[in-house]
Amino acid sequence: MTDARHGRAVVTLGETMALVRTTEFGSLRHASGLALGIGGAESNVAIGLGRLGVSASWLGRVGDDSLGERVVREIRAEGLDVRGVVDAGAPTGLMVKERPSASSTAVHYYRSGSAGSRLSPDDLPADWVEEAALLHVTGITPLLSESARASVRGAVDRARAAGVAVSFDVNYRSALASPEAAGPVFREIAEHAEVVFGGVEELGLLFPQTDAETAARRLLEAGCTEVVLKRGAEGATVYTTAGAVESPGFVVDVVDTVGAGDAFVAGYLSATLDGLDVPERLRRANACGALACTSPGDWESAPTLRDVERFLSGGDSDPVRR
Repeated sequence: MTDARHGRAVVTLGETMALVRTTEFGSLRHASGLALGIGGAESNVAIGLGRLGVSASWLGRVGDDSLGERVVREIRAEGLDVRGVVDAGAPTGLMVKERPSASSTAVHYYRSGSAGSRLSPDDLPADWVEEAALLHVTGITPLLSESARASVRGAVDRARAAGVAVSFDVNYRSALASPEAAGPVFREIAEHAEVVFGGVEELGLLFPQTDAETAARRLLEAGCTEVVLKRGAEGATVYTTAGAVESPGFVVDVVDTVGAGDAFVAGYLSATLDGLDVPERLRRANACGALACTSPGDWESAPTLRDVERFLSGGDSDPVRR
C-alpha cells in the first residue's frame, strides 16, 4: 500500500447519522438526560485514521437540515476532507443509543429513506478513488439501498482498475438484511478486497457452513492478501498465505464498546500504511480498540498516535505466531 502520509488519502463512503444517547444507565422509557452527537462506521474509521496521522476523506449524503449540518461540521472539525452531498429530498438519519445497564448497550436506528441511504454512484467525484492511497468500505452501506450498493461496487471497481488497495469491514447489521441476503453481497465485495475485517460470525456469512478460519483461507485463495479476524476483548488473528498471527487483547475499564471495532480498523490500517509488520499492526489495532472503550461515544475516544504509544509503553501483549 502507498503511504497516505505523503499526500494521498484513505477514502471512504457511507452514511453518518445524528446520534442521541442517554447520559445515565437505564431504559429510554425513563431517561431524562440526552446528549447529541454523530456516528457512522465509515466516518468513525476516517476520524480514527486522522487522529493517527493519516490523511482521510469521507463522502456521504446528509439531509438539508440542522442534523446534516452537524454531521458535516463535526467530521470536518476533525481535519478530514469532507465530500458531503446535501439531499433536500430526505432527512439526515438518526440513531439512538441507550445503556440499559452498566454492561449493556442498545442502539436503535431511524434511517429508512434517509439521505444517506440515497447515496448514488454519481455522488463520487472523478479521480476521488483513483488518487487515493486506499479505499475503505463496509458491509453497512451496500445494504442500505440499491443505489448505495451500486456506489460501493462502483468505488471498488474504480479502485481495482486504478491499482488502489481496497479494505472491507463486514460490519453486519441484522436490521438491514437477513444473513441469507447479506452473505452474497459481502462475499462479492470481500473477494475484490486486499484486506478483509470481520468477526467469527461475520466471516461465516461469506461462506455458510464454514468456520472463520476456513472462510479466511477461501478468501485468500480468491486473492485477498490479509483476513483480519476480530475477537473483541480476546484480541485478533490475521490470516495470510504465510500463516496466521494472533494477538491478545488488552484489559481496560470498559465504558462503551460501540465504535471499538472501527477504532481497531483505523489502528490496523494506519499501521499498515506506516509499513509495520503484521504483529505490530495487530498490537496497535488492539490498543486502539481498547482505548475506544474507555469513554462514551462512537468516535470521541479514538486515540492519537501519542495516546497509543503511551498506552503500549505501559503494557505487555506480544503477538504469537502459529
